[in-house]
Amino acid sequence: MNRSVIALIALLLLAIPLSLVAGRAWIFDLDRPDALLIIAELRLPRALLAVTVGAGLGAAGAAMQGYLRNPLADPGLFGIAPGAALGAVLSFSFGFAASGWLLPIFTLVGAGGAMALLALLAGRGGGIALFTLAGLMIASLAGALTSLVISLAPNPWALSEIVTWLMGALTDRSWADVALAAPLTLAGIAVLALAAPALDALTLGEDAAHSMGVNMDRVLTLLVIGVGLTIGSGVAVAGIIGFVGLMVPHIVRPLTDRRPSSLIVPSALAGGLLVLVADSVLRALPLVSELRLGIALSLIGAPFFLWLLLRLRRGGGLGLT
Repeated sequence: MNRSVIALIALLLLAIPLSLVAGRAWIFDLDRPDALLIIAELRLPRALLAVTVGAGLGAAGAAMQGYLRNPLADPGLFGIAPGAALGAVLSFSFGFAASGWLLPIFTLVGAGGAMALLALLAGRGGGIALFTLAGLMIASLAGALTSLVISLAPNPWALSEIVTWLMGALTDRSWADVALAAPLTLAGIAVLALAAPALDALTLGEDAAHSMGVNMDRVLTLLVIGVGLTIGSGVAVAGIIGFVGLMVPHIVRPLTDRRPSSLIVPSALAGGLLVLVADSVLRALPLVSELRLGIALSLIGAPFFLWLLLRLRRGGGLGLT
């Protein structure tokens, strides 16, 4: 366990208790009759869900950047999260969302299918431009199909629920959502960790990886399953929360040896920390209605993405290796 992992774990252990007291009504006195109830039933599951969703986004972003060799790879920008959202919207539209595990099944299939399509379209040797165009195509197609499903919503209540959910938030989440997302996300991160040694080999090129005994079909299968589990489970409980998978690997990469295998766990921890802190801040803001988490992180992530593009244009590189 390196220093970056230890530091991130320490920050998480500090941030979780702070998130339990933060909110419109700050809780410093546990003798209040409703204090323990608010913490145990509202804030603690929300905090754990924030860490879970952020960890999945961070790990998936790191794995995608390592496999695709693209510093701009992100589950949201490259169509993975929109694919999961399309599956979720279909489940809402057909009335399956209330049927236990059908909603996450739809989102898992959507996320895994989008990841597989991206890998098949762009391959690993097509360059950043091809990756980006393929990802944007998948995101645009998923977005168009999602809009089509929304326009055909059976009633105004379903339409309102879908649109609100797509904005991404952890408001009013419960222990049931934690029980749904946490096992799937942990399983997804474990699958991505299995692919990590092969991602290291791919930094030398596909031919070199082949000579080292890397089975490319197995690597792709692991990536599809891992990304599908992490992104699909997160979208199922929180909607679309963008740019975490793009930002976090770039933030923690200087703290590691820059190998893809060394980046997945720190990115998961940093992703959980980022989403937890962002959600806690939003919950404490004195606004009439709580700002949606997905909107807030997009307001941060879009300028970060622009900064990355400017660095690429200036030829500075983004330090993947």
